[in-house]
Amino acid sequence: MRLILQRCATAFVLAVLFSAGIAQGQNPDTIAPEESTVMAKRIVNQLIQALGGPQYLNTTSRECSGRRALIGHNSELAGYIAIRDFWQYPDKDRIEYLAHSRNTLLGFIIGVQDLDITHGGEVITLYSGDQGWVMDRGGVSEMPATTMSQFQDALKQNVDNLLRFRMKDPETQFHWAGLGTVDLHPVDFVEITDKDGLTVKLAVDKSTHLLVRSVVVTNDEEFNQQREDVAIYTNYQPKGGVQMPMQVTRERDGRRLQQVFYDDCKPNPGLPADFFTRASLDQRFKETKGKSPKESK
Repeated sequence: MRLILQRCATAFVLAVLFSAGIAQGQNPDTIAPEESTVMAKRIVNQLIQALGGPQYLNTTSRECSGRRALIGHNSELAGYIAIRDFWQYPDKDRIEYLAHSRNTLLGFIIGVQDLDITHGGEVITLYSGDQGWVMDRGGVSEMPATTMSQFQDALKQNVDNLLRFRMKDPETQFHWAGLGTVDLHPVDFVEITDKDGLTVKLAVDKSTHLLVRSVVVTNDEEFNQQREDVAIYTNYQPKGGVQMPMQVTRERDGRRLQQVFYDDCKPNPGLPADFFTRASLDQRFKETKGKSPKESK
């Protein structure tokens, strides 16, 4: 019995030493840049395959429905609001909100103050490249410049755009940033830097090869300090051959900004050609006057 225990102990020590040797041999600060690039690209390719491979890369649009948490100025949760979120990659996004009563937080969380939803109703935000509009009970109006600027920043950090478009740029750089644990998941960290110098750090699950979170650190010129934006992806489900995260949480400097829970998502839903235009919002307002579907009947 003692001999067996000694052998087990010896095997355990050897295993620990072997693991330590691997970890040391794969230290991101000691491996050659060329090897780091190869490792990072391999992990990113595994991520793309896990998301659906060609089916994921050929997804040009998506539609998701669910609810978004209403998070106040102090990160407190104040309830939920029903949403339908439509994307046409790389730079068109339309979100339809359905407020059942007066909602004082909605204007704050979407970056549009003084929304006309005293008695609830439908609010639609629509971004198309460098243009944007919002529809409420008062009609259709231009999106504020500050909100448009925030949308443009978000486009640069969008992981779907990164994987589908910017990966092909020969100036994009890849760096394996080591091993770690995120939310109890063993992960590989990969840093991808585009030609403009923006670095997105991805945490990729070593088992499923799915994205656990992304981190972007930028300089906040307004406050002369660095800002860390984090996106957390959970509850992946297969939808039309594509793995989609049904829960997405966004944080800034450790403070929760946004949390969305999707009930259903569809890749390439076949949206009308004018769906992401102001004309579509004008027509919607003409039909509904910003009222909820039940009110419009």
